[in-house]
Amino acid sequence: MDFNLKKLTSDAGVFFTRAVQFTEEKLGSAEKTELDTHLENLIARADCTKNWTEKIFRQTEVLLQPNPSARIEEFFYEKLDKKIPSRTTNGELLGQYMLDAAKDFGPGTPYGSTLITVGEYQIRLGGAEREFLQTSAINFLTPLRNFLEGDWRTISKERRLLENRRLDLDICKARVKKAKQAEAKAAAEPDFQETRPRNYVLSASASAQSSGGWDSWDLEDSKESAYVMDQRKLWSEEVDKAEQELRVAQTEFDRQAEVTRLLLEGISSTHVNHLRCLHEFVEAQATYYAQCHQYMQELQKELSSANSNTYPNSFASNANPSTSATCPSPVSSATLPGVSPPCLASTSTPGIAREPSGQLKIQDVQQPSTGHRKAKVLYDYDAHDTSELSLLADELITVYTVPGMDPDWLVGERGNQKGKVPVTYLELLS
Repeated sequence: MDFNLKKLTSDAGVFFTRAVQFTEEKLGSAEKTELDTHLENLIARADCTKNWTEKIFRQTEVLLQPNPSARIEEFFYEKLDKKIPSRTTNGELLGQYMLDAAKDFGPGTPYGSTLITVGEYQIRLGGAEREFLQTSAINFLTPLRNFLEGDWRTISKERRLLENRRLDLDICKARVKKAKQAEAKAAAEPDFQETRPRNYVLSASASAQSSGGWDSWDLEDSKESAYVMDQRKLWSEEVDKAEQELRVAQTEFDRQAEVTRLLLEGISSTHVNHLRCLHEFVEAQATYYAQCHQYMQELQKELSSANSNTYPNSFASNANPSTSATCPSPVSSATLPGVSPPCLASTSTPGIAREPSGQLKIQDVQQPSTGHRKAKVLYDYDAHDTSELSLLADELITVYTVPGMDPDWLVGERGNQKGKVPVTYLELLS
């Protein structure tokens, strides 16, 4: 207990002395030992690395997990050294909802079958997202976290020790300076016999004659001289002691500066490691987005194939029953699907050529004088039969509609080529 109390008292004294030195340096009343330029540059570079690494780490966490509650939960699991439970991604959850909805709506219905198709692809997208999150967390987030919680803490600890050693060194320098000033002052102080006044000498001489000698006065002079010599010796010893402490403090400061310098130079290796991790993060992103693009292309092809088979049948089943007796029901691949076959007795529509049977020929449909527009193609589209027009992404075509045509389709023209095109693949321009 006595030892701990003494140590606590000593530590408190050291802390107080350092606090005084630090305050005097801030006020400009004490000298401060400056670090060499190379070490200062290393410290500035390390601070810059820490600040930006922390910002990149936090923002990457937000990118990978936008939910703050989930991030807090993961943080506590990591601190408790427990395995983070597996979570269902939003894509997987959406896909499961679509599959469950398809069961209620009926898997055989157009809407139900489409929900099943889209739901399955959403689950695939969610699986790709899960793999991307896991890969990014291991290859990118973990190295950044290890630097902030491991290497940087070690560097910060050694820098604090270096600052304490610098304060101790400056305290020793100030102590040596004060001791030398006191020694110089004591050396410049004259002896008692040289400074006493003349009347004091005459008075001492008369007293000595009456008492019978100078012995008592010589004793007092010797005591005064001994006191002055003791003071000079004391300050000389104080200077020697302060210089010894200064040498020790300088050695400890130099040693700590070297340790800190070696750690700070290791920041270059940290940059190389983080560069490799950054490449792996970009590779994981590229793989993830490539998978998503592939899945969406496959989904679009399946949906367009299903639409081309569904829309003509839907139109045929929704045809006007009052005209079914007089209008031909079969629609050949050369006719325009989605356009109601007119009756033979009906009045012909201007601009539309008809065969004797009453069916429309897509090649003979004439562009109306008004109502046609320009459209930009958003995606590639392959024609499924001769009545359709194949499309290339980003090209411009002329589109228009004809009476009774399905609203999901338009007639498209590109030069001498003509055919029906899906509206969902187009961006209509004004």
